[in-house]
Amino acid sequence: MTAGLDRGSVARAAGGTRVASLTGIRAVAALLVVATHAAYATGKYTHGYVGLLYSRLEIGVPIFFVLSGFLLFRPWVRAAATGGPDPSVRRYAWHRVRRIMPAYAVTVLAAFALYHFHEAGPNPGHTWIGLLRNLTLTQLYTDNYDYGYLHQGLTQMWSLAVEVSFYVVLPALSYFLLVSVGRRVWRPGLLLTSIAVLGLISPAWLLLVHNTDLLPNGARLWLPTYLLWFLAGMVLTVLQAMGVRCNAFVVLPIAVFSFFIAATPIAGEPTTSPTGLAQAIVKTVFYAAIAALLLAPAALGDDGWYTRFLGSRPMVWLGEISYEIFLVHLVLMEIAMTFVLHKQVYTGSMTGLFVVTMALTIPVAWLLHRFTRVRPTTR
Repeated sequence: MTAGLDRGSVARAAGGTRVASLTGIRAVAALLVVATHAAYATGKYTHGYVGLLYSRLEIGVPIFFVLSGFLLFRPWVRAAATGGPDPSVRRYAWHRVRRIMPAYAVTVLAAFALYHFHEAGPNPGHTWIGLLRNLTLTQLYTDNYDYGYLHQGLTQMWSLAVEVSFYVVLPALSYFLLVSVGRRVWRPGLLLTSIAVLGLISPAWLLLVHNTDLLPNGARLWLPTYLLWFLAGMVLTVLQAMGVRCNAFVVLPIAVFSFFIAATPIAGEPTTSPTGLAQAIVKTVFYAAIAALLLAPAALGDDGWYTRFLGSRPMVWLGEISYEIFLVHLVLMEIAMTFVLHKQVYTGSMTGLFVVTMALTIPVAWLLHRFTRVRPTTR
């Protein structure tokens, strides 16, 4: 979830309000993730339709994934559209590692150190192999995910593991779309059609994991389930290269209406992975559409009130530390719940927990960002 978290690559890609708004929407995504976890920790998921609404605030994760697809696919699309050279895969890989790993490693080590002295219920991942798995973002690849390498304060990192797997496959995916299929000729219609066909991988994978015992139970959280979200961002990349424009007044009402639909049982129970196949597919498709619609005005050149709000100084500042907010907020939410609010899990005020967690998280995230961020080079 961090391509969208890489403010440097965004800032250098374009200028003005659109760049700022792409940073600001990361703040929205991070705040939504913190809010849904605050709702879960205070027991609000069980409150009927309102509980489903709170659980669907996890839409912050799809926003991050769509933004990653949009940003990271752009160099390949730009090369195809202009006839320029392909991006350097080595440079791309190094930038990804350099961007995500320092802050992530610090967070994982800090969480393991903290929970070595502080017990907060079952913590199956608190082993040496659990530490290795979490540091290498391979905690998903097990047949015992729920009781294997999950660690207190780090349970949200499943989405970062998915994001990293997308980083790994993106160069090959781009080569397939633009070279194997497109023959290095800029044909946006063919490119969009090819991306749409690849989007069938997600429902096909869900069909597979819901009907076989041959795959590990962690397979429901692997990249194929969420590939559609990244592909939605890649579609926005192609549309941007085609010069397509988007008006927030048109797409935002559709996004909001779709969100309220997704907050019904049609998209399953308030869990990351619905147990029913139909609900899992509906949730995946709706989340891809909602996240893409929320990103579209900023990605496709709208300069109205929505883009200006996302590009405002407070939103941009929060967006710049959104990755670090994502990394540390669960550890600090536990501290807020136990030592500040003195509440047991599944009790207390969601709003109160959210406010206290953000009060603790923002300075810690800023410090982590300050000391681990990628500094621009002059090369």
